[in-house]
Amino acid sequence: MTAVRHIRFRFLLAGRSISALGNSFAPIALAFAVLDLTGSTRDLGVVVGARTLANVLCLLFGGVLADRLPRHLLMVGSSLAAGLVQAGVAALVLTGGATIPLLVGLSVLNGMTSALALPASAALLPQTVDEDVLLQANALSRIFLNSAMVIGAPVGGLVVAVTSPGIGIAIDAVTFVIAAACFAGVRVAGPAHVPSPAGETSPAREASAAEVADPARPAERSHLLADLRLGWSEFRSRTWLWVVVAGAGLLNAAWSGGMFVLGPAVADDTVGRSAWGLVLAGETAGMIVGGLLAMRLRLRRLLLVGVLGCSGMALPLFVLGFHPQLWALLLATFTAGFMLEQFGVAWETSMQEHVPPDRLARVYSYDMVGSFLAMPLGEVAVGPIAHEIGLSVTLIGTGAVVTLAVAGMLGSRAVRTLRHRLPEDGPRPVTESVP
Repeated sequence: MTAVRHIRFRFLLAGRSISALGNSFAPIALAFAVLDLTGSTRDLGVVVGARTLANVLCLLFGGVLADRLPRHLLMVGSSLAAGLVQAGVAALVLTGGATIPLLVGLSVLNGMTSALALPASAALLPQTVDEDVLLQANALSRIFLNSAMVIGAPVGGLVVAVTSPGIGIAIDAVTFVIAAACFAGVRVAGPAHVPSPAGETSPAREASAAEVADPARPAERSHLLADLRLGWSEFRSRTWLWVVVAGAGLLNAAWSGGMFVLGPAVADDTVGRSAWGLVLAGETAGMIVGGLLAMRLRLRRLLLVGVLGCSGMALPLFVLGFHPQLWALLLATFTAGFMLEQFGVAWETSMQEHVPPDRLARVYSYDMVGSFLAMPLGEVAVGPIAHEIGLSVTLIGTGAVVTLAVAGMLGSRAVRTLRHRLPEDGPRPVTESVP
């Protein structure tokens, strides 16, 4: 494949995949650590929600840093910090010193370190490959990430079942350190630099669309608020972008509350802990197959197909509510993963095609904030709701919310008509600005 001939892309691929392998252990291990500690879905929702909330609150700052500093160095620093935090969580769980307040505090630190890495990681990929293989690189990156997760999730469930949740969290800590070493090898230039078609530095391409259109921009970058305003201007000027982000926020709140808070509780009473790892792996297996398809798609309305794929996320929630049997859950999560991956590749490619490179990390950060903002609310609220009306009814309700969110996104003409640039169209002009 042409994308993998770039050594920087290979280092990035390795670092992200190793980190994903360890992170596939973490949600399973942390969920059952809290359930072992208190047996309360409310406590689990608070611990999970605290990490998500801290992550969301710090994402905008992470986006500004990723547009100012070398993105691969941010990845190194955040990975080392995350490894240290996870080592602390593992030590508390293994020694019996864990309490809910301590786990909440460490979850906040974990969310903060992740906020530094997410925008940098997303915006770094276009700097490692040629523009004509961007879609392929996005699909390949997601295939590797999902492959790591499909391997890690069942192994993580088995490790937790056979040993303890603390061991699973400790493994996550080690993978962060290894990933940091991989990110150190990416070695790209500053955020405004992107590879030329020949793979070498091109002075014309170093001057982004933003810089051509706005000669005063260097002065704007001298303080944080100006950078945030510039990123917000890029974000809100694209209707397709903010409509999808708003819908994704509602969808993610329902999904995270249903799958990551209520799902483990249902699994404890039905399929078991090790089987729950297989259920989560079913989703990532579907994503791998979906990524292989997405890599070969040649569609003008790429985003439209991607948004339609989001509807599959309702399937596992309905199955958990109606019929929580292992075979049905595996089929539902596989289908959801296959459909969702069409959105993942379409979304990454659309963002990278239509947003100026030197503002991409900030736009990614607004995307992530909007998409994730409601997640901690969903994770915290779903426990008390389920306590009042029951697990099954609440899970069915989350599936209905996902369906409504997708319908809302499809209601936008800008989402339905956004055009994807195919290879035969040639490279995007440097000065192109897409509203």
